[in-house]
Amino acid sequence: MKKDIYKVLSTQFLTAFADNAVLFTAITMIMQQIEIGDWYIPALQASFLVAYVIFAPWVGSFADARPKRGVMLFSNLVKAAGASLLLLHIEPMLSYAVIGLGAAMYSPAKYGILPELVEENKLVKANGWIEGSTILAILSGTLVGAALAEHSISVALIMVIVLYFFSAMIAWTIQHKLIVGASSKNPLKTFYSQMRGLLETPRARFATLGVSLFWAAATVLRVLLIAWAPVVLFIYNTTDIALLTMFVAIGIAVGSILAPKLIPIAYLRRARLAAYAMGLVIILLSFMDNIWAVRSMLFLAGMCGGLFVVPINAALQEIGHRSIGAGGAVAVQNFFENFAMLIASGIYAVIAGASISPVTTMTSLGGIVVILTLLVSMRLPEDTGDLNN
Repeated sequence: MKKDIYKVLSTQFLTAFADNAVLFTAITMIMQQIEIGDWYIPALQASFLVAYVIFAPWVGSFADARPKRGVMLFSNLVKAAGASLLLLHIEPMLSYAVIGLGAAMYSPAKYGILPELVEENKLVKANGWIEGSTILAILSGTLVGAALAEHSISVALIMVIVLYFFSAMIAWTIQHKLIVGASSKNPLKTFYSQMRGLLETPRARFATLGVSLFWAAATVLRVLLIAWAPVVLFIYNTTDIALLTMFVAIGIAVGSILAPKLIPIAYLRRARLAAYAMGLVIILLSFMDNIWAVRSMLFLAGMCGGLFVVPINAALQEIGHRSIGAGGAVAVQNFFENFAMLIASGIYAVIAGASISPVTTMTSLGGIVVILTLLVSMRLPEDTGDLNN
């Protein structure tokens, strides 16, 4: 693979580390305020996603009309600005929404550059590396952010800002300067056209809806653990809760490594089995009250998720690269998955505000994953080894 792919991995690791560190820093800030209701943390998560949905028609063409290294640099600077607002004690939801805007711009550039750097037969492997570096960043960023925030919120936020700047600097050293598209005069019309073009094939529809399902479930599970752990495991501080999410992340990393061998890009139908398994594991998790049993179930849920999301991400990138441009494809994908996450976070915020048991919510989440996987897989054709079918 080209040398630039390692720079993409490095800038992705740093920005993902900072993304997760700032999330748990913000959560620590909120948990220290007794008057904040249970609904606020899922609402905070939702604020991050708003930009992905609102700006979806623009970010794809923005990435494709410019060298993606510049887009990655600018996006990291926007994230640094959002973290600076938190440091200045600006409303956390507003500050985190600015970080979300930077993330929304960064994502099409990050994923869109991969098909331009590697051949199709290495795309799943490259995605596995990206997901693996992201998971490593989630592991370390979550733990370091939570631990540092409990010691000093200001120090944690300064670290996050510095990491965003380092990520921006590395992105600028990427030599790849290919421009694959032009800015659209009517981005809404173009986005609608891209959406229709991407969803023409059954596999593209399955991949788009499948990745949306995965991230919606993962988002709810992440914030649900914050409410579930104190009730079931009697764990109350953010560092110990962050340790639970570590097992999900390790599982996703293992699944990402196994995915290229078990689910090649042209045999996408196999991915649905991993999604079914993920839902069933979440149901089993809701009945566990032993710490190591919980950690094992979280690991298995993450592994199934990694097996599911890596091949469908790769399939979407390849289909998009051939049809509407990789940046546009990722923007459409981001719209669907972040709209799903936004809706899921909103529903969970209402559920948390209504004081419904976290155990009941956990069981329901697993069941919903199984049912929705069945629905999105219904018209998926048999695998033929041809991605275009």
